[in-house]
Amino acid sequence: MLVAAAVCPCPPLLVPEVATGAAPELDAARAACLDAVGLLAAARPDRLYVVGPVPEGVHGVFPAGSAGSFAGFGVDLSVRLGEAPKGTAPSDDRPLPAPLAVGAWLLDRADWADAPIEGLGVDEAATPGVCAGLGNGLAASAERVALLVMGDGSACRTVKAPGYLDERAAGFDAEAARALGTADVAALLAMDTELAYELKVVGRAPWQVLAGAAEDAGLDGRLLFEDAPYGVGYFVAAWS
Repeated sequence: MLVAAAVCPCPPLLVPEVATGAAPELDAARAACLDAVGLLAAARPDRLYVVGPVPEGVHGVFPAGSAGSFAGFGVDLSVRLGEAPKGTAPSDDRPLPAPLAVGAWLLDRADWADAPIEGLGVDEAATPGVCAGLGNGLAASAERVALLVMGDGSACRTVKAPGYLDERAAGFDAEAARALGTADVAALLAMDTELAYELKVVGRAPWQVLAGAAEDAGLDGRLLFEDAPYGVGYFVAAWS
């Protein structure tokens, strides 16, 4: 059963070494993310899943001990998603996608040692039904399950945003922030997938996995951070 969840943005810029001189601009977002991860630990989960968006063909499970790197962003920095089970050598054959690597970095920064970890890469184009089914399966996998859900809102909030300015973006992000901040499962599952795609919302599928996991959990939500640096919607929320 799902007992807690943290929702965080997933840009590699959250990692100060990647952001370099721009690192202070995301200090508030980092602090909120670490607060949300701390609340996960307080829920005493038996298992933690890190859920993030990935391109088609990369989706699936990433076991504990999976490695990721920020070398593609010009930084000699590697991370691991927790530790491989005792007696098992970690496999580096399937590197963590960037969103899961950012999640691994957050957990390392928070000194996570409270429950076994597993990663789940969700196809960005997965339908709401598929996402909800994945979430149901995660929630049923242990008595006390926690999720760290990585994903960004629209990338079209300003003319300098990755997707340029789209006047629909602010309204979409406002509703996403409301739904994430109030644990509105129905609203998350009802998100317009086509509009999310047009606005380059990479968080839609992971948020719907969260909604599927939380359908019968009766959790309350709290929005810890909301902003749109670089024209991209970033939200941090805690469910418990």
